[in-house]
Amino acid sequence: MDTLSLKSHYDTVRTGRGGKMQKVSIRLQNEQRSIDSGTRVYEILKEIHTEDDTMPVVAARVNNELVSLSYKIEVNASIEPVAINSEDGSRIVRRSLCFLLAMVSQKLFPDRRLVISHSLGDAYFYYYDGIAEIDHKDIQKIETAMRNSGDIPIVRKVISYEDAVALFDATNQTYTSLLLTFRNDPKIAIYSCGEYNELSYEPLVPSLGFLKTFEIMKYGPGLLLRYPEASDPFRMPEFKDNPMLFSIYQEYKAWGKILNVQSAGRLNELASSRAIQQFINVAEALHNKKIAEISDRIAERKESVKVVLIAGPSSSGKTTFAKKLAIQLQVLGFNPVPISLDDYFVERDRTPRDENGQYDFESIDAIDVRLLNENLLDLFSGKTVEIPEFDFKSGSRKPEGKKLNLDRRSIIILEGIHGLNDRLTPRIARDKKYKIYISALTQLNLDDRNRISTTDNRLLRRLVRDYQFRGHSALQTFEMWPSVRRGENKNIFPFQDNADSAINSALDYELAVLKIFAEPLLRMVKPHDFCYNEAMRLLAFLQNFVPISPSYVPDQSILREFIGDSAFKY
Repeated sequence: MDTLSLKSHYDTVRTGRGGKMQKVSIRLQNEQRSIDSGTRVYEILKEIHTEDDTMPVVAARVNNELVSLSYKIEVNASIEPVAINSEDGSRIVRRSLCFLLAMVSQKLFPDRRLVISHSLGDAYFYYYDGIAEIDHKDIQKIETAMRNSGDIPIVRKVISYEDAVALFDATNQTYTSLLLTFRNDPKIAIYSCGEYNELSYEPLVPSLGFLKTFEIMKYGPGLLLRYPEASDPFRMPEFKDNPMLFSIYQEYKAWGKILNVQSAGRLNELASSRAIQQFINVAEALHNKKIAEISDRIAERKESVKVVLIAGPSSSGKTTFAKKLAIQLQVLGFNPVPISLDDYFVERDRTPRDENGQYDFESIDAIDVRLLNENLLDLFSGKTVEIPEFDFKSGSRKPEGKKLNLDRRSIIILEGIHGLNDRLTPRIARDKKYKIYISALTQLNLDDRNRISTTDNRLLRRLVRDYQFRGHSALQTFEMWPSVRRGENKNIFPFQDNADSAINSALDYELAVLKIFAEPLLRMVKPHDFCYNEAMRLLAFLQNFVPISPSYVPDQSILREFIGDSAFKY
């Protein structure tokens, strides 16, 4: 077939017989209609009204996939607008604000390398590589330029692999170029605004005019980009500082600099060489060193401390941390005695219910606080106590518990989500308690401009663990995750400042290991499933990592709590 014949053939395929544009069927607001194939989402949505027209639409779900408003509809589809005050909309705004900040910085200070570091409450911390501290005047220039950016469109483009590498090399986006070294896509999606370009990871807002609610403030040696909450997208919340978490992040960032592994691309270089085992050994040694330091601090208060309380969000590695801490305490002459908070659940008929009428096992009122405190006080006074054993199948305690008493070297280790909340141990004097907060605070970035979400790190851990040990599909984990997150926001995060010590359980290499276990689970999620977009988002995210064999992971690693074959019994 010659060139003219091919053109005629494909024109017929695109338009249909008779030269008419092909039609596709869409479902929008419970109405079925027919549109021309290739129609962009914004052309469809401009004709409709959302439930709250005061909330701009920033993206859409097309067959459950989150897409930009410029996306072309080429197959039969269900379409759902995504408003700025939804969780998806809020995440799009946050990423778009990061895009705007980086764009403005590159224009104002083309010789500087702006690096996103980590989250801090409702903000992201940034710094300039090689600059000890950002000047107040520079921060003011950045904020002024962001607020005066106008309403320039943000356009998604697809360019060749070679063009993408050349583009990011030319603009000093070193880590982005390095990331592309380990990809082989013939086409690379980018977002452009004027002369500024970034890799496309998720949809962005259609134009800069959507980005009016934010704050730039000096913080430490860098700056914070603050953003609004999803529930109130046009008002900035009050700033709540968290110096303890900031110091932990900074410490691990410093280690990342020393080891020269601050991005996914640099990790991929190690994963592709024999150097990865040594890097893993160092990462694990750092974990063990931090646990030993905490045990030393507990030992400094050995005359008063009787119970160690450990709390942290889901999949932060609390259980393994408690076991490793017990080993370090034994080295110092303690006799660690673990007590499970789960055994102090109240009877099922006394369990509180949530707003949907479901049992709320994460409420502190689901715990028999009175009995727990009585048992602890009796143990501290030298009495033998019968600790309850809870039967989760029957929803009640077993007729007989476990007899327990303490000797002079004993110290209780109590791990559970309410450990930092003083409502759990109101009768225990403060000097008898040592509180520890644990979370997986990822220090790696994808590149200079795109961070790795700590929440995504924990969700991947949870997906793998739920399948490995609880027989849950990815669908089941995704279904539970919003409730888990609400519980964390209510029962854990408000109390993290009460901790005497905090530790980061994230391992810089772990996402490359989790990738092997998580990808098959995520691929089982289908387009008709409610969580399809989240599954595809995580799959696309994991494509940025070269896999690391689980055989490299030590058997006492916190990571083994999620992937299996741990030296510890759970």
